[in-house]
Amino acid sequence: MKRIPFTLLFSALFFCSIMSFANPGDTTIVTTSPVLNADNSTSFDTLIVLPTNKTYRKIFLVYTLNSHACSPSSMYCHQWNYIGNVTLKSPHGDTAELARIITPFATSGWSRFPAPPNWSLDYVFDVTDFAPLLQDSITINSALGVGSPGYGIYTKFIFIEGTPDRNTIAINRLYAHGGTYGNASNPIDNNFPVLNETAPAGTVSAAFRFIVTGHGSDANQCCEFAEHYYKLFLNGSSILQQNIWRSDCGFNELYPQGGTWLYNRSNWCPGSSVMPYYTALPGISGGTSYNINVSFEPYTVTSPSGNYDASATVVYYGGINKALDASIEEIIAPSSSPQHFRENPSNNLPIVHLHNSGSTAISSVAFQYGVKDSAMQTYTWNGSLASLSDTVISLPASTSFAYMSSASQSGSFQFIVNITGVNGTADADQTNDTMRSQFIVAPKWPDTITVKMLTSNLAADGMNLNANPADASWYITDVNGDTLFSRTNTSYSTLYLDTLIMPNIGFYKFTISSPGFCSGLHWWAYDQGITGYLPGYLWIQKLSGVKIPMHGYTYAGSTTPAGLKNYGEHDDFGCGFSQYFYVSDANTAAVHNIKYASGIAIFPNPANDEINIGIDNYDTGNASISVINMLGQTVYAASVSAKNVKINCSSFAPGIYTVRCTTTDGNNSVGKVLVAH
Repeated sequence: MKRIPFTLLFSALFFCSIMSFANPGDTTIVTTSPVLNADNSTSFDTLIVLPTNKTYRKIFLVYTLNSHACSPSSMYCHQWNYIGNVTLKSPHGDTAELARIITPFATSGWSRFPAPPNWSLDYVFDVTDFAPLLQDSITINSALGVGSPGYGIYTKFIFIEGTPDRNTIAINRLYAHGGTYGNASNPIDNNFPVLNETAPAGTVSAAFRFIVTGHGSDANQCCEFAEHYYKLFLNGSSILQQNIWRSDCGFNELYPQGGTWLYNRSNWCPGSSVMPYYTALPGISGGTSYNINVSFEPYTVTSPSGNYDASATVVYYGGINKALDASIEEIIAPSSSPQHFRENPSNNLPIVHLHNSGSTAISSVAFQYGVKDSAMQTYTWNGSLASLSDTVISLPASTSFAYMSSASQSGSFQFIVNITGVNGTADADQTNDTMRSQFIVAPKWPDTITVKMLTSNLAADGMNLNANPADASWYITDVNGDTLFSRTNTSYSTLYLDTLIMPNIGFYKFTISSPGFCSGLHWWAYDQGITGYLPGYLWIQKLSGVKIPMHGYTYAGSTTPAGLKNYGEHDDFGCGFSQYFYVSDANTAAVHNIKYASGIAIFPNPANDEINIGIDNYDTGNASISVINMLGQTVYAASVSAKNVKINCSSFAPGIYTVRCTTTDGNNSVGKVLVAH
């Protein structure tokens, strides 16, 4: 796995939420033997006995990845990307890949990865389609890529009794391999020949399920870092062209990681699950004979070394079992799920993922929701949701959240959401109408804060140094999404200080954005790979200067750019970072006058030959700068209008100096600097 320059959207549901789908007694859990040390072997078979002769609304596979200490001779202990997959082997010879993950750069010491054995991650996959194969005695194979020290594996199946959206009539393996890509004498398409199939009796519809990821690197960085496509052919005609790519790795929910986690890749991101591509096969019903095959984008290269790892099945479905049924699939906020680490702790607007499990279009859904042991609220959503389709719904504000944040309540709480009606009548299947999530509240902040940001010298295009605009900006929005304060179109290597007063009591959202190359304000790889790179940082402070903690954000320990070198995870947030907060004592006086209040910052400190002074003075006009020695003598004075001042201090005697900024309206800001030649 190499990159030259250099996601976790956990695609699965949080385990605690899954368990809330069914009443006690409706759920059966079957576990496999844990693999406690995967250092010396990469494939592990476990014989398990599954329940039979029952109907399940949902079947989930939970793949738990954990860490352990490696032997002293091990290299890259849990610090590299390996394929982890689970394959089903039935006594009848049927095999199928149920799930695939890619391990993270789980470097010990990063905030999300304490030293082993103290971390683990649950990846949860909906494998309901495999119901015909998940019964009786079967063998489950759990595997990791060759040479993957430091990981352990633990899997279990969760069977939730009830009626599925539609029954799986059969699921058949089509392909179970990939191949080297770019070899002119042996094209990868040789591994994906045309297959002749016949749909079994009872089939109403069918879908092609394809898991594919690219790995290795040839002269064109294929296949890990090169975007190519495949086509799906049905009866000789192309019905799909699909790019094999993930473009959201910089928004990975599992961040920061110790490696090159933010680079987009060939349908995977480090530490994330790999979701299958599903394609409906039109015109397939019981008894239909057809042929099907996959063809990759034409490509050849000298010395091919990249490959695509792929597996494919075809799923044959019966008819939709329910006429009118809405299902709550997921609580996005509030939630403590690692799937939504970036979105939480949230404000008072709950967000849920809704699925139409029936054959009838849904035009309205009535909800009841709130914090456990608090007053419940009601809301009716109106819209249009087609059969077997999904949507995300934001519910109106929950008054309980505001009280909890205002009181700075700590600990974990439970949120409950329930469907009470669909299209003005009772829901046909109420077993999927209720979900619960664990959450922590958004923090309470003071009404007045200072945002202190030093931009790096990387341009917004992610490619050039010392060019404008710079790579980061920030803004604060209210619950309506309206921007109240912002710092945009920033200049490179520039220090900004903004003192802000929140105008009202309530929730706010602070967002910092680095959309160019998604490298945050400081990324370790640039320390080592870009000559002349100077990182940045961001602090949010109280007026006293005390930093305000942010969820999933680790402050750098120094304001000196050079001092940030090799600081690892600090200010490493990928494409962006958001923090919700609550203000309970808002001050509405003179909001606009203080929006960009006078401020001063001095770096480096100690200084050698040059002092950099950062000033924000947009509302008050020009300012004067003076530097005063320990004897009270002014050794430098100038009028300035720029927001950055550089003072040559090579002639100053070593010692402590006072730097004073005086604005035209008489405001003063004072700082100290040590000159040490």
